[in-house]
Amino acid sequence: MPASRPEFDDRMARLKAELVVQARAVQSAIEQALDGAFDKDAAKARRAIELEGQIDREDIRIERTAVTLVHEATSQGVRLDESDVRMILTIVKVNNELERIADSAATIAERLPAMTAIGTSLPQKFRVMSNSVIGIMQTTCTALSHMDLTAAQIVLASDDATEAFKQAILSDTMRQMARGEHTVEYAMALSSVASNLGRMADHCTNIAEQVIYAASGKVVRHEGDKWTKPEEVG
Repeated sequence: MPASRPEFDDRMARLKAELVVQARAVQSAIEQALDGAFDKDAAKARRAIELEGQIDREDIRIERTAVTLVHEATSQGVRLDESDVRMILTIVKVNNELERIADSAATIAERLPAMTAIGTSLPQKFRVMSNSVIGIMQTTCTALSHMDLTAAQIVLASDDATEAFKQAILSDTMRQMARGEHTVEYAMALSSVASNLGRMADHCTNIAEQVIYAASGKVVRHEGDKWTKPEEVG
């Protein structure tokens, strides 16, 4: 049990480090899923699905560890300040966001057999959006690892462009299906990939918000088509 402040700080640091490792595993799951989809590589798709299972188990362990840490600290009389509480809340929330990103990566990987059966590759424009989402995830990992406010704000700034790209892809896909250029099955597969890429980016912005809150105690809001500057709560 954390009988002293130094022991609590050490355990908190280890828990944060474990969360960063989880984020890197999620990044790997995204890369494996997308490479599998573009290359029609079943082994990479399976690896993404396996990683999602590992990430899901780690998600449960990290949350339990966070709860145990707070319980043991308070029961042993370790005084938690505001920054401690913010960090614990951030760890729990970010942990959940990472698990949901991995779910989206696995969903894309699970689409591979259907896309392979159709016999048509993903359009190249999907690669641009995919590379953008991978870049956003990499920046999210940097923000989380270093509690980097600048990196977190870069993630937020990428949000609207990703959403616009997703909507353009979905619109193009529906128009092409209406013209008979795609089968319904193929159009649905493309829509699933685009929607899940968009969800990944959304979860990354949620993580960026939490990093800003944990590091500064300030919050950001999405108003209209832009994010506000970090501001004091209330």
